[in-house]
Amino acid sequence: MEIYQIKQLTFSYPEREYKAIDDVSVNINRGDFTVIIGKSGCGKTTLLRHLKTIITPHGNRSGEINFMNEPIESLDLRTVASKIGFVSQNPDNQIVTDKVWHELAFGLESLGIDNQTIRLRVAEMASFFGIQNWFMKNVSELSGGQKQLLNLASVMAMQPEVLILDEPTSQLDPIAAAEFLEAIKKINNELGVTIILTEHRLEEVFPMADKVIAMENGKIIVHDTPVRVCECLMNEKIDLISALPSAMQIYSSLSSNEECPVTVRDGRNFLDHLLNGKSIKEQNPEVKNDMNNNENAIELRDVWFKYEKNGTDILKSLSLKIQKGKFYAIMGGNGTGKSTTLSVIAGNNKPYRGKVLLNGKPVAKYNNKELFHKNLGVLPQNPQSLFVKKTVELDLISIVKDRTLSEEEMNKKISDVSILVEIEHLLKEHPYDLSGGEQQRVALAKILLLEPKILLLDEPTKGLDNCFKEKFAKILKELTQNGVTILMVSHDLEFCAKHTDNCGLFFDGNLISESTTSEFFGGNSFYTTAANRISRQYFKNAITNEDVIALCKMAMQ
Repeated sequence: MEIYQIKQLTFSYPEREYKAIDDVSVNINRGDFTVIIGKSGCGKTTLLRHLKTIITPHGNRSGEINFMNEPIESLDLRTVASKIGFVSQNPDNQIVTDKVWHELAFGLESLGIDNQTIRLRVAEMASFFGIQNWFMKNVSELSGGQKQLLNLASVMAMQPEVLILDEPTSQLDPIAAAEFLEAIKKINNELGVTIILTEHRLEEVFPMADKVIAMENGKIIVHDTPVRVCECLMNEKIDLISALPSAMQIYSSLSSNEECPVTVRDGRNFLDHLLNGKSIKEQNPEVKNDMNNNENAIELRDVWFKYEKNGTDILKSLSLKIQKGKFYAIMGGNGTGKSTTLSVIAGNNKPYRGKVLLNGKPVAKYNNKELFHKNLGVLPQNPQSLFVKKTVELDLISIVKDRTLSEEEMNKKISDVSILVEIEHLLKEHPYDLSGGEQQRVALAKILLLEPKILLLDEPTKGLDNCFKEKFAKILKELTQNGVTILMVSHDLEFCAKHTDNCGLFFDGNLISESTTSEFFGGNSFYTTAANRISRQYFKNAITNEDVIALCKMAMQ
């Protein structure tokens, strides 16, 4: 039985020429785990928001959506609120109370459920999701992963028939993301709740899925099982295949009659069959050499920082050196001090002990104009914090208008950066009307217009599709080749493995490990890539899909 029936759905936002959803027809079965994939701006989030009327965007719509054989517009608000659960990208956007226990009860109280039932359901959800240990805490004390789990538990307390999730792990570290997705799968398996989810990180999600919907330009290009979707993208040579799990990408590049692998375990078995009887030599990908440049662009010396005078130390005796022209990535769990480190380097927060130097000069001795004009650029975790105007174009103009540039020079700079980050078709849009990935690209354009020599990036690939990530990586590589130093905080292990020079791991306010990228990922078990887990029994330091594919081809010659 179908829980959703979507027939010829077409939708466009006000004053936009193109269609965000274009003649979409699809049925989603009750109890299915469905994953929707596609590039940023392809219509994934817009489609999800049409599945719950109270968050459906305003615009021009035609077509039909039926929920449990009833037109979705005919459902009363109580049914929509209780039967259709929704979890958004940003955990903080959905939390409305101050205490964990109150957040769990809030939705039920809003529905007018009696107190005895509320207490029972709250206790049940707290036990099911393992929330007992922080049940009485303030919400402000929770990590990002705990907040997202709380959002999920709060929705599930209302016993929905379907759970809709819009990139729910985009702000979680890899371990917290895996735990969150396991909770989703448990809900699907043990409670029979229908799951509809959009996600860019597909390594953990694809093996859970019953069906995958691939979208492009507002249309559905394929709706089938994960394996068949992979085969379709391969046969049609659609570049969306670069978003698939590593095992599938490796399989698609190596001629084989084997069944398409999905998980890391499947990928290891695939390599066992593929390389059976082959002579495997010590063929290892080349490790990037360190630049012969001892001049540091960023230096932290024994830095200590806490937000409140009597509060807990967030940074603890942190020392860090990053050479000019390097691309350095910081990884680690939520709440370990990574974003705080960027704020200290940018001078937004001042350590109570230690020194922060940019190009050998204490950051405290820079004035704002000197610090941020052609010197330091900061891309924050929330791109919306950079938007101050009614259109993307006006936002970009606000960056360059104070310079001694002619109108022609100013327009050329804006045109060049818009083409570079692929936002030229968004210039007349309001920044808040864009998708998460589009907002990230607009924010990047604003920062690039500052022409920084040091670039601080906080989760810059969040919301970006894999195709644009490659474009983004080329932009960053060109910057480093021109002497720009980049420090990035990221949970995107695959991106870090493929494109950075050095990586460091944060734990409890300090940097506990750092090395070249190949050495870093080659020696880890959890903070490493799927490609490395798949191939480590054969190849040392093979950390990207490209490494594994190249080495397999050499072994097969």
